[in-house]
Amino acid sequence: MVARHAVGARRAALTALGALVLTTAPSAAAAPPPPAPGPASIAARTLDTVRPSARMLQAMQRDLGLTRQQAKARLTNETEAGTRAGRLRNALGGHFAGAWVRGATSAELTVATTHAADVAAIEAQGAKAAVVTTPLSTLQALKERLDATAGHRRSHNTPVWYVDVPANRVVLQATKKSAATAFLKAAGLEARGVVVRVSAERPKLRADVVGGDAYYIDDNARCSVGFSVTKGDQQGFVSAGHCGRPGSKTTGYNRADQGTFQASTFPGKDMSWVAVNSDWTATPDYKGQGGNRAQIAGSVQALVGASVCRSGSTSGWHCGTIQQLGATVDYEEGTVTGLTRTNVCSEPGDSGGPFVSGAQAQGTTSGGSGDCTSGGTTFFQPVNPILSDFGLTLKTASSQSGAQGPQDNAADAWRSGRVYEAGDTVSHAGVRYQCLQTHQAQGAWPPDGMPSLWQRVR
Repeated sequence: MVARHAVGARRAALTALGALVLTTAPSAAAAPPPPAPGPASIAARTLDTVRPSARMLQAMQRDLGLTRQQAKARLTNETEAGTRAGRLRNALGGHFAGAWVRGATSAELTVATTHAADVAAIEAQGAKAAVVTTPLSTLQALKERLDATAGHRRSHNTPVWYVDVPANRVVLQATKKSAATAFLKAAGLEARGVVVRVSAERPKLRADVVGGDAYYIDDNARCSVGFSVTKGDQQGFVSAGHCGRPGSKTTGYNRADQGTFQASTFPGKDMSWVAVNSDWTATPDYKGQGGNRAQIAGSVQALVGASVCRSGSTSGWHCGTIQQLGATVDYEEGTVTGLTRTNVCSEPGDSGGPFVSGAQAQGTTSGGSGDCTSGGTTFFQPVNPILSDFGLTLKTASSQSGAQGPQDNAADAWRSGRVYEAGDTVSHAGVRYQCLQTHQAQGAWPPDGMPSLWQRVR
């Protein structure tokens, strides 16, 4: 959407909840060496983070307390860390227990494993190794048990739960201990390793206030445009699912006729997309600091600890860091799973607005708590599931060129426009590759030319 008008994986098998069962993993020692040091790694160059907009750097300096050089270094380090973490994830297999970045410039990448013998291989990749007791797959299984229980038992006193990767645990946030105890008992997890965090914080959906750059739904509610997309020849944008239902009509910030909601999912997920009329044109643009335009290069998912910035029609442009992936939030209106938790502030009316890390689209604002005066927590719906669920193609700067790599005819051949999860394998030009970072494939990003996203396998 023009900015002035402003949105298959190889998953580790779940282990039994009653016991820790590790899968056999290939040797991590076979992983390629870490990228050579330099002012800008191959990953950063190919994913277009070496030329961040001045406005993004200014916002990172303001919200993260960085110098300009630190902000630039952070974006480069985070991009490179994603590639190294992807290689190690694939090599460690069932031993993998997560990865995250730390430090003012995200210079420290930590990769967790349940197998002490993997430490040398992790350190050989230039990462810090953490030996923990529980693999990521088991933590995800515990969280999914809570998700399933929430579908049968609603309690607004246990509003949030997530996998805390650095702490190697599942956290259940509750307004009081008794509510958490009852929820865990219902899930059959009262004796399992779920940590309870008591907090008065109760996330709410961000919608239905007036002011700022926005779009309006049925002349009533107001939300923020997320990222531009296409579906065939149809142009449009993605936003939050709670903003509207299929058939709802939208008008732009200027109240001019704009489009119609084509699909919307809420609760469960918080995603939607709007098809626009011929008066509106989809572009890679989004509004950054001061309302100035910047462009999206892709949708590569960032690591825990990475910097992320958000644009909204109420509060504007604000930055922070990713705290957890795959969080579940039990809003008063319904439970939503698969959200990303951040310490970026937001306010009512920011719903649907874009989250960006470097030049990569991350997701659309769902809800949160607090505000941009005192600070707060905001959750976003990751963008790749939106693209995959609705069959959409993200509008990016690189897609403007129309470049296309060679195509295979095999059933598992790499395809532009498809969303690939970390660990997926594809064939391309007669060679097999394994995905390092979750993203939507683009014509200008074939596996043989994107070592930041794909690893050649034998």
